[in-house]
Amino acid sequence: MSGLLALLDDVAAIAKVAATSVDDIAAAASKAGGKTAGVIIDDAAVTPKYVQGFAPARELPIIWKIARGSFFNKLVILLPAAMLLANFAPWLITPLLMLGGSYLCFEGAEKIFHTLFPHGDKHIEQDMSVQDPGHLEQQKVSGAIKTDFILSAEIMTIALSAIPEGTFWLEAAALGLVGIVVTLAIYGSVALIVKMDDVGLYVAQNARTGFGQGFGRGLVKFMPVLMQILSIVGTAAMLWVGGSIMIHGMHDLGLHHPYEDIHQIAVAIGHSVSDTARGAMEWGVTALADGILGLAYGFILIPVATRLVGPLIAALSGKKTAH
Repeated sequence: MSGLLALLDDVAAIAKVAATSVDDIAAAASKAGGKTAGVIIDDAAVTPKYVQGFAPARELPIIWKIARGSFFNKLVILLPAAMLLANFAPWLITPLLMLGGSYLCFEGAEKIFHTLFPHGDKHIEQDMSVQDPGHLEQQKVSGAIKTDFILSAEIMTIALSAIPEGTFWLEAAALGLVGIVVTLAIYGSVALIVKMDDVGLYVAQNARTGFGQGFGRGLVKFMPVLMQILSIVGTAAMLWVGGSIMIHGMHDLGLHHPYEDIHQIAVAIGHSVSDTARGAMEWGVTALADGILGLAYGFILIPVATRLVGPLIAALSGKKTAH
């Protein structure tokens, strides 16, 4: 009996340690996940476009295929790569973050440039032409997974940089948890967004009251507005996160401007409001400055990407175009 009690005591102690570890993993994952908000919003806004033009019955299967590819990207490829990076080449994390930040700034600025100066792209138009449905679905899923890989790499790198230093397995578990939760959040939201108009149509056609029918019609009409809102918020978030990454990266590499300038301006403006609103005001000023600088940097990158990087990738890959 004493041996059994001792064993139970040991089991209880192990359970306490495990519970503490789970709490540590959850706390680390929560802190890291918050840093990825900008990329998550943009990913959720972009992905529904990959199912446009397909029959409603194929929308959820296509989203599941993309989500499955996203899980593979994050957990099988990027998670081991991130842990190797953190343990054997941590000095590479900041440059890689800045590379990802450059991508976010370019994407955000390119979207704004395209809105201000609409222009067609024959390669994209050819890509969106009617083809064999099965082949088209496979092509779209493959393209979405490739885009997801880039965004997932940025998410995992940001998360890795935000996870508090700990044991190898704690960091790996926290990073894996971030990857799982983020993927479920993104593609769960995408599935909800994509099917919401079908739900509205069903309610409009089958509701027994005028209020219900009106609600269904309103839901159908609201979905394009929601997509536009998501696109705007996603673009702003990309510029904010991208600009913040670049500014913090330069600060970490020894270039303390404009990081210190923005901080001083935010603090000065923060002192002009009440103590309760000071933190929010400082955060807002900092985010606005990060976004403006991110937009400016993104505009600089547009000709670099389209006239230098794109042709270089095309030459190396043997393709006629790179987009």
